[in-house]
Amino acid sequence: MIKLLRLIDRNAERYLLLVFYLFIVLTVTSEVLRRFLLSYSSVWGEEAARFAFIYLAWIGAAAAVKERAHLRIDILLQMAPAGLQRALYVFGDVMTLLLAVIALIYSWGPLETSLRYGSVTAGLRVSEAWFLAAVPLGFSLMIFRVLQALVQDWRDFRAGRPVQQSGQMVK
Repeated sequence: MIKLLRLIDRNAERYLLLVFYLFIVLTVTSEVLRRFLLSYSSVWGEEAARFAFIYLAWIGAAAAVKERAHLRIDILLQMAPAGLQRALYVFGDVMTLLLAVIALIYSWGPLETSLRYGSVTAGLRVSEAWFLAAVPLGFSLMIFRVLQALVQDWRDFRAGRPVQQSGQMVK
């Protein structure tokens, strides 16, 4: 059971990204084929793909935070001594955490309003709350991953190891 939980923790975002990406590709492909071969398209296809893309984007943002692959300029950071690198990574994580907490608080309002008044989507006719939940879910995952990174940085600091760095695009 512990191995399964570790596998999920290590790859949860990747599995979710794969599911949403496949859904988008299959939906858009079927809609294109319907439109050009049958001269007919569904009401739900474009809307479902759009909402899956929203989930894909927010879960992808959490995956980037986990891998420390989010957008930043690392050239000066890599030239800094190990102590300064650690401090800058922690500073960046704390700022990311602050941003994610603020965004989570502000993203909760539209979701709560949708739940209260029962708004539905135009094409699918399902509760809009299912799709508005993507933003708080994404920022919650980001908060979880940033806290994990801070704990790992603390462990690395105590053990005298260098901090985990992001993957490099060019070597």
